[in-house]
Amino acid sequence: MSRYYDFFCPVKLLAGEQALEQLASELAGLGARRPLLLTDKGVNATGLATLLANVLAEGELPVAAIWDEIPADSSTAVVERIAKRYRELACDSLVALGGGSVIDTAKAVNILASMGGEHLLDYSGAGCLTHALKPLAVVPTTAGTGSEVTLVAVIKDEASGRKVPFTSPFLLPQLAVLDPRLTQGLPLNITAATAMDAMTHAIEAFLGTAKNPVSDALALMAVEKIANALPQILTDPQNKQLRLQLAEGSTLAGMAFSNSMVGLVHALGHSLGARCHLPHGLCMNLFLPTVLDYNRPEVDNELARLLLPLVGAERFAATPAHQRAEATITAIRTLRDTLWQAVKLPRTLNEAGVSDRSLLGEIRDLAINDGAMLFNRKDADREQLLTLLERAWA
Repeated sequence: MSRYYDFFCPVKLLAGEQALEQLASELAGLGARRPLLLTDKGVNATGLATLLANVLAEGELPVAAIWDEIPADSSTAVVERIAKRYRELACDSLVALGGGSVIDTAKAVNILASMGGEHLLDYSGAGCLTHALKPLAVVPTTAGTGSEVTLVAVIKDEASGRKVPFTSPFLLPQLAVLDPRLTQGLPLNITAATAMDAMTHAIEAFLGTAKNPVSDALALMAVEKIANALPQILTDPQNKQLRLQLAEGSTLAGMAFSNSMVGLVHALGHSLGARCHLPHGLCMNLFLPTVLDYNRPEVDNELARLLLPLVGAERFAATPAHQRAEATITAIRTLRDTLWQAVKLPRTLNEAGVSDRSLLGEIRDLAINDGAMLFNRKDADREQLLTLLERAWA
C-alpha cells in the first residue's frame, strides 16, 4: 500500500535578473499600500535597503519606514517594539530584507500585526493563529536558511533566554524574491557556511523518515545546484548566475525540508550552536559527513543516489554501484576540504575553536532531546551521540 503524504508550499517566487523590480506590483496585487521594510544594520549599511526602498517607490509602493534594529538573535521584545511601530505608522504589509533572523522577526511581527495582540508569547501554542496574516514579502540576502519558504519562526524569549518556535502555515510569506544582486556582496566565508546549511537541509530532507516523492525531487535538484555553484563561486564571487544557483538551491532545499524535516546533523548542530555560540551553517558543515557515515547502514541506497547530483553524470557512471554511497560521503568531505582551504570553514570541533572536551557531554545532552532526532532513519542513544561528537573533534 502506498504511504500517505502531503506537501505544502504556497509561496510565490520571483526569481532571476530584475526580480526585485517585480515586487511592487506583486505586493500591490495582495492589497499592500504602506509596507514596513525590516532589515538589519549590516544589510542596511551595504545600501541594499535603500535600493529596495527605491525600487518599491518607483513601482508606486513607497515604504512607510526602514527599521534596521534587528539583532542576529532576535527577541520577543524586539518583535513587540516593531509591531508597535507598525501600528503607529498605519502600515498594512511587511517586507523582510536579510537573513534568517530578519525573516523570522518579520514573521513574528506579522503575528502581532495581524492578530491584534501585544505579547508575542500569547501566540506560541498550537492552533493560536486562526486566519491568514498581512501580506509579507521576503527578500533573502543569504543563500542558506530557506526561511523564505518555511512555516516556522524562532524567537528568543528575553525573560527566560529560551528560543521559542512559532509554527503555522499562516507564517509562510506570500512572496519571496531571489535576485542575484542581493547576494553578490556576501563575504565568501558566509557564502560557504550558508551554502553548507542549505546542502544539509537538502541531504537530510532526502534521507529522513518523512521524505516523499515531491520533497525528494526538490532535494536532489537543490544538491545539484549547490554542488555545482559553490566551488566555482569561490573564485568568481560576483557571478550572478552562480549566485542565483545558490539562492535557488537554498529555496528548493527549504521547500524540501519544511515538508520532510531534518535529522541528526541538525540535532547535533542546534546543540553545538546553542552551547558554544557558533554559526548554524558552520555547525552543519562540521557534522555532515560524520553523521552520513553513521547513518549509512539505513540509508545506503539513498546515499548512492545522491552521488549523481553531487559529482555529475560522468563520475557517477564511472563509480561502481556498490561504491557510490561511500563516494557520496567522500565527495562531501572533499567539498569541505575545498572550503577549508579557500575560506577556513572549520571541518572539526577543534578547528572551530571548541577546546574544552568536557563540553561534549553537555552538547550530547542537548542533542538527545532535539526534535530533529525523531526524523533520523537510525536511532542514536547517549553513548552513540558522544561517540559521534568525539569523531567530529579532529
